[in-house]
Amino acid sequence: MAQEDSRYLTLELVSPWGLTFQGEVSMVVLPAVTGEMGILPRHAPLVAQLSIGRLRALTPDERWLSFAVSEGFAKVQSNKVIVLADSAEEAGAIDVPRVQRALERALHRLEMYRQGTVPEGEEVDPFREQLAVHRARNRLKVAEMA
Repeated sequence: MAQEDSRYLTLELVSPWGLTFQGEVSMVVLPAVTGEMGILPRHAPLVAQLSIGRLRALTPDERWLSFAVSEGFAKVQSNKVIVLADSAEEAGAIDVPRVQRALERALHRLEMYRQGTVPEGEEVDPFREQLAVHRARNRLKVAEMA
């Protein structure tokens, strides 16, 4: 399938750790801050802000790929979708026990903050911990759907 084939989009999913996915797809569903956004071939140029959520891509052979993504941006132009995300992980690659431990840690730290029992010399940022909880829950949800 040539890149010029207007039946497909080229998807590039990039995080600070590198390229998570690159390939041709029939459709991309993005977790935009305004809600889910479907992108098909020949879509008008667009830049969208992403929220924590599940990015889905339909392959030419009709398989759905799922990725857990964090905040970022998506650019659509000339049948190409470039996603720059703070984190991006394919559903099958998610280490569920590790994510569960991260979730428990963030919830514990939030509870210490709420109760005022944070140990001396340790700082807990409730906003950061809430984001960690949200990211972990999203990763678990995406892994469960795989």
